[in-house]
Order: sequence, then structure tokens, then C-alpha cells
Amino acid sequence: MSADAVLQMAVVVTVLAPALLLLALGVPSFLRRPLSEAWIGGATRLSSLATFLASALALGLHLASGGGARVFSLGAWFSLGHAGFAFDFLVDGLSLGFAVLSSAICGVVAAFSFRYLHREHGFNRYFIQFALFVLSITLVALAGSIEVLFVGWELVGISSALLVGFFHERRAPVANALRIFGIYRVSDAAMLGAAVLLHHWAGSGSLSRLFLGAETAAAGLTARQAVVISVLLILAVAGKSALLPFSGWLPRAMEGPTPSSAVYYGALSIHAGCFLLLRAEPLLSQSLAARVLAALAGLTTAVYATLTARVQTDVKSALSYGSLTQVGMIVVEISVGLTGLAFVHLVGHACFRLLQFLSAPNVLHDLHELEGRTAGRFRAGARSVQPRWLYLAALERGFVDSLVDRTVVFPFQRLARGLDRFDRLLCGEWKR
Repeated sequence: MSADAVLQMAVVVTVLAPALLLLALGVPSFLRRPLSEAWIGGATRLSSLATFLASALALGLHLASGGGARVFSLGAWFSLGHAGFAFDFLVDGLSLGFAVLSSAICGVVAAFSFRYLHREHGFNRYFIQFALFVLSITLVALAGSIEVLFVGWELVGISSALLVGFFHERRAPVANALRIFGIYRVSDAAMLGAAVLLHHWAGSGSLSRLFLGAETAAAGLTARQAVVISVLLILAVAGKSALLPFSGWLPRAMEGPTPSSAVYYGALSIHAGCFLLLRAEPLLSQSLAARVLAALAGLTTAVYATLTARVQTDVKSALSYGSLTQVGMIVVEISVGLTGLAFVHLVGHACFRLLQFLSAPNVLHDLHELEGRTAGRFRAGARSVQPRWLYLAALERGFVDSLVDRTVVFPFQRLARGLDRFDRLLCGEWKR
């Protein structure tokens, strides 16, 4: 068996392991025969180990073979006329590196979750949603076509919203999950627009042509078309990685279980947008306007998150805005072409925030001391360093939440309620 065949098999196992875990947990639950905690734990450990070992083997084989980019095709999802929707994986150092990072972090979070959620109502539901996330982030990491990327991107958002609303017996988690889901619609709509336009203009959804070509002409795009797709990708990243003006959903996402907060908003999900920009950097480099837009989004987000983090009085909110500061800096690094530094920054920050989020429940006794230090910095700064309006803006989170509510969240919720009433009308449920 050739090295390429072993590499392809390792890539397939990396994707197949979480998919099989999702089926193993989801099918019995659908049949109302959920597995026991012991079986769930065993299946998750086996899947996590297989995913990590397969991705690490693929990365080792890739580096040993010289490190050139490869595309492995598993055929087409389906064909429509002359358009084919390919099931491709793009294998290079960046994709495999992010896949190894994702599998390692998910394995750690899974081990932590077994103990943290032991005997918790919804234990089975949590691990089904967690398996869905592992599959989705793996698809994002290894996507070789815009169709695979869109599926992974969409599933990341769905699993994220479901886990934010995990404690659905309380009002706040459900309301925050719906708010996040509404904002994610903007991100996913931008990604869908980029996918449609790429197929329309280039005649293919191949990401190898789009992201690895030295010039936009290599992907069959004009300079103006490349700018449009770049801007749509930046908008998709802004919604998923909580860049301004969509930053307000990040602290609200902390309503979910601590392990999900760690893997989503400390380690992986919030960095998925950074990874996409890293992948798309060759495309962004062809457009000065796109690079400036990305740099402005990252810089303003970093400044905004830094100011807002200084006046938070709870651990998770402070950590979430601290994460957002670093994400903004990573976006700036990518926009100026420092891709190597940006990837190292991403890996280091993801591991560091994972540790902070997972250790947060064990250091709650330090909360009052942390609040005292935060309040002390605020009082001292308000008297002698910063103007009051700046602290007011920080306390109110830049007043962007109300703007996003009125322009994105509330219209989406009204549309959803209207569609629900229309569906009930069609079903004859007049009085409900």
C-alpha cells in the first residue's frame, strides 16, 4: 500500500470516527433506547482516540512525504445539470494541524465532561451534540470543497446553539440560544452566498483552486469577483468568531455547560473563523480592500473586547472577552500576512483558554477576589486615567447589542414566529 493510500485512509478515519459516534449515540436515542453512561463514555473515548491517532498519523505522513498539498476526492454529493457538488478533502499542513488540534482538545473536553456531567439530566443529549460538533469542526478543518466547508460551518452553528440552550428548563439559556442562532444566520447566509457565487463564477467549488492559487485567475475569478467572495467570507467569519458588531452574543453563550463553553468559546468554535481566514489568506492577499476590512474588524474587536473585559464581574464573561481580544489580534495578524505567527498564536491561545475554562469551576472561591480587583481597577481608572464615557461604553458593551437586536435578532425572531403561525394555519391549528 502506497503512502498516499495510507494518508487518504487516515484522513477518512479522522472524519468517519466522529460520524460513527454520532450514529452510535443518536440512533438508540431516536429509538428511545439511549445508551448508559458507561457505554457512552466507552464509545466517546474510542472515537476520540481514533480521531486523534488518525489525524496525527495523517500529519506525520504528510510531513514525511514533503508537505505538498493534496486533494482527496470521495466522489460527488450529487450533480445538478453541469454543476457537481464534490465531497473533497484538502490535505496540507494547515488543515491537518488544525485537525490534530481539534481532535486533541475534543478528547480532553470529552474526558472532563464524563465527570462534570455525571448523573446530569441530559447526559446522553450532551454527548450527541458534542459528537455533532466534533464531526463538524473536522469537516471545517479538512474541507476541500465549498460544499463540505458549508456543511461543517452550518453544523458548528447548530451544535453550538443547541448546547447554549442545554439547560432548557431555564428561560435565559433558551433566549440566548435563539439569539445566537439568529446571528449565526447572518454568518451562514454569507457563507452560502460565497458558495453560490463561487460555483456561478468559477464553475467549481474547489477550495484548492480558490485558496492555493497564486492568482485569482487560477480559480477562474476576476479581481472584482475575488473581492466579493472575500468580503462574504469575512462577514461569515465575523458572525462565527464574534467580531464587531456581532460580539454581544459571546458572553451570552456562557449559559451552556462549562465543558461546552471551553470547547466552543475558548478553544475551537471561536477560532474556526480565524482558521477560515488563514485558509483564505492567499485569496485575501489579492485584494487590498479585503485585507483592510479584515484588519479593521480585528483591530476594533480587540480594542472593544479589551475595554469591556476590564469591567466584567464574573469569570466566564471576563474569559470570553479575553478570548475575543486574542481572536481580534489573530485576525489582524492574518490580514497583514503573518500567517505563521497567526497559526502559532491560534494554537497557543486555544490551549490556554481551554485550561482556563475547564479550571474555572474549581476556582470559584477566588471569584470575590477577582471581582474586587476588577472593581478596584475600574474605580481607580474612572478617577484618574480614563474618561467616564469610555467606562460607560465598556459597561454597556459598546451599545452594539441593541443595534444587533434591532437589525438582526428581532427581525429573525419575527420571521420565525410568522412562519410558525403560517405552518400552524396550514395544519389547521387555528387556535394555537
